Amino acid sequence: SDVIIHPTNPDIIYVTAQGAQYAPSDDRGVYRTIDGGTTWENILSVNNITGPSSLSMNMNNPRILYAAMWQHQRYPWTMISGGESSGLYKSSDGGDTWKKMEKGLPEEFGKAGISVSRANSERVYAVIEAEDKKGGVYRSDDAGKTWKQINSDRINITRSWYYMEIFADPQNEDVVYILNAPVMKSIDGGRSFSNIAVPHGDNHHLWINPNDNKTLINSNDGGANISHNGGQSWSTQENQPTAQFYRVITDNQVPYFVYGGQQDNSAIAIASRTNGGGIDWKNWYSVAGGESAFLAFDPDQPDIVYGGVYQGLLAKWDKKTNEEKLIMQYPELGLSIAPKDAKYRHNWNAPLITSSHDRRTIYHAVNMVFKSTDEGMSWKEVSPDLTKNEKDKQGPGGGPYTNEAAGGENYNTITALMESQHEEGVLYAGTDDGLLHVTRNAGQTWSNITPKTIADGIVNSIDVSEHDPATVYVVMMRYKSMDLNPYIFKSNDYGQTWTKIVNGLDDPNGFARVVRADKKQKGLLYAGTETGLYISTDDGIFWQKLQLGLPIVPINDLIIQDNDLLAATAGRGFWILDDLGALQNLTVNKKAVQIMKPKDTYRLFGGSRDKFTPGLGQNPKQGVTFDYYLEKDPDSLKLKLEVLEKGQVIRTYTNQKPKDFKSWPGGPSAPEILPSKKGYNRFTWDFQREALPSISQVFVFGGLNGSNVAPGEYTLRLSLEGESSETTVTILPNPKIKATAQDFEQQQSMLATIESTIKEMHESVNKMRSAKSQLEHYAILLKDNKDADSLLKIGKGLLKRIKSWEENLIQPKQKTFQDVINFNNKLNAQLLFLKGSLDAADPKVTEGSKVRLQDLLKDWKVYQDERDAIINSEMKAYNEMYRSLNIPALILKD
Repeated sequence: SDVIIHPTNPDIIYVTAQGAQYAPSDDRGVYRTIDGGTTWENILSVNNITGPSSLSMNMNNPRILYAAMWQHQRYPWTMISGGESSGLYKSSDGGDTWKKMEKGLPEEFGKAGISVSRANSERVYAVIEAEDKKGGVYRSDDAGKTWKQINSDRINITRSWYYMEIFADPQNEDVVYILNAPVMKSIDGGRSFSNIAVPHGDNHHLWINPNDNKTLINSNDGGANISHNGGQSWSTQENQPTAQFYRVITDNQVPYFVYGGQQDNSAIAIASRTNGGGIDWKNWYSVAGGESAFLAFDPDQPDIVYGGVYQGLLAKWDKKTNEEKLIMQYPELGLSIAPKDAKYRHNWNAPLITSSHDRRTIYHAVNMVFKSTDEGMSWKEVSPDLTKNEKDKQGPGGGPYTNEAAGGENYNTITALMESQHEEGVLYAGTDDGLLHVTRNAGQTWSNITPKTIADGIVNSIDVSEHDPATVYVVMMRYKSMDLNPYIFKSNDYGQTWTKIVNGLDDPNGFARVVRADKKQKGLLYAGTETGLYISTDDGIFWQKLQLGLPIVPINDLIIQDNDLLAATAGRGFWILDDLGALQNLTVNKKAVQIMKPKDTYRLFGGSRDKFTPGLGQNPKQGVTFDYYLEKDPDSLKLKLEVLEKGQVIRTYTNQKPKDFKSWPGGPSAPEILPSKKGYNRFTWDFQREALPSISQVFVFGGLNGSNVAPGEYTLRLSLEGESSETTVTILPNPKIKATAQDFEQQQSMLATIESTIKEMHESVNKMRSAKSQLEHYAILLKDNKDADSLLKIGKGLLKRIKSWEENLIQPKQKTFQDVINFNNKLNAQLLFLKGSLDAADPKVTEGSKVRLQDLLKDWKVYQDERDAIINSEMKAYNEMYRSLNIPALILKD
């Protein structure tokens, strides 16, 4: 609950360990290290059900410490907060010995927070959970010898087990903050409190700058915020990837959207990619349901979204109207009601699905399964109570002083529901008390198929194999029974018999949460655990870690969409692993050089950043992403990738850096280097053809990237020292863009014409520049040769002619992108501008573009003819005269 570092000796650190969440624990206590964490000792321990909820150090005398010890026990069905072992303690010798403070405090109480004022070391504040009017804010003005209750407002202690944080201002002894769902502040020594507006609810910690009490950092269930004016305004937390998603579901849009309910925030839909530089606030919106939502919809028409939340609340949301309608089976306010007294028992995260066989059919699971075929207007029970229905575990969610009836402690509920994608009416349901049932007749009868080797636990995930309707995978979690082992089961006979498949899941704290079977490769499985991602290539016989840059974070759910794997994490938002092709080919025999066939790729554009940018989700890279395998490290050997269109090479990459590459503003970008390590490599061809030739040290408005290809089939050829591998990729049109094959043909034809024109133009300029350089060199060389006067005169005229010709084609005065407004843009810039306007996602060509291209080509023809005249007449005459002087002629070179 706290970490406190000694103000002058950072090797002395105090840590408050509350202990195991769901069981008695001898580890509970205040710990101290005096050697920077190398060794620790428990310096304050009460018993195995009492742990420290708060610790405060007197920063004027760091040997004085105050601790709040909290007797608490949590069960899956109730939260016990408080008892005779709770107490406030003080140490005056750095934690070697402690004395319980009692005078003026309740005899028994629950959770407490404590804070000593830096402004006045005699002033100590506490917020205490207790019965009746005894709970509230207490204050000591004699360093803990005696205490007095000074405030009993319930807002400061309403949901005690979840909050009870108090912070004394370091510069003003009369200012104190209490963090709860709101942030409360007192300026009169705790006698009265007022609310401070903060960006988020559920606030848990506060740092106050000891030298400037107007600078605050608040942490809450949504992230962290900073204030520099005492809480009048706060920085955003929209730049922090801290979302906690319970579940993940996707639609079939292109690009697809990702949906989920996020703890203490709304349920959302967010784009999996954009055509901008990343995924930002414009690319998501709220949908039905709340924080603990399962979401359901027709993935082909996701405008109607069904969403749940705790206490059985269930709503239908219409994107067209942005209106939400409550569609609960039985609209009963569940808050504060003991589950045994409610008509139905609802899990905090109650399952909700639509049938893949008829998306108008919705299933919602509470302690039984409900079905609706009219958008939730009416519901039918299609199962009996599928739980153990233990009445002694359906009482108040909290006690003895504070009830906890938000719904997190509702027990004997259904936690997982799955309908077979192969057979309509085959449903599996799992509960939080360890039961698993199946119906194969749409709910007329249900069979208990619980694995016999497990007594209890939460069924959190059920998945039916894409390759066999009888094969089902189930994950059970037993962390609420203090069992952190993984429990994954597989059945090949609709759950009649089970095999436990956990070999390789060896993280001692990494119990499994979810398993999904690959849709293409039989036997390939993905498991999300408390600490990361695992895969199995042999149907669960053995698992291995597959982190690939994914944070060490609990994975609550997984789903496969468009051959991507998506993870819903507890605290780091959604993550996507693009294209599972390499994993699907892990067990395939491979050659020394092997390129894997990439998935069909939509022609979608958008920027991508390799590093995380605050407030911006990462786009996948634009283009065709594919994997390839190298049996050996190529070392210095040249690995080459060629992209072919109708047999012609249109783009080439290598694993070697160009030796003579030079960059300048507006010049060509450094070519991408092909990865070439031993084993698997990943690369993305960006849809573009080869870049156009540049002109040294000349800024080019519009860039020199090659144009984007049209939808169609392309060949990828990888070669290394005589070994080669080929595959094809299909680029699909963006279905949101209405265009015909003829539209793409016309666009591509015009782009090819522009590119060939620019290529010829730039190559001609480079050749002319080479000739100009030679003329200038020979002019210096022959300046004292009287026989060369006529030649020099011709050369001088030729230089002037070339310069005039070049200046109609390019603008050499432009050196940066802002120079395009200072110096006239010439013919190449006009062509590149037209190329950029044509090279768009929508291929339809405007009439204006057609006319403009013809005008530009006419202009180019003039300068093309002038170029030919310079070469065939004036340069020829110059060369003939040059030869008469027995000197080598001009050579036109790139």
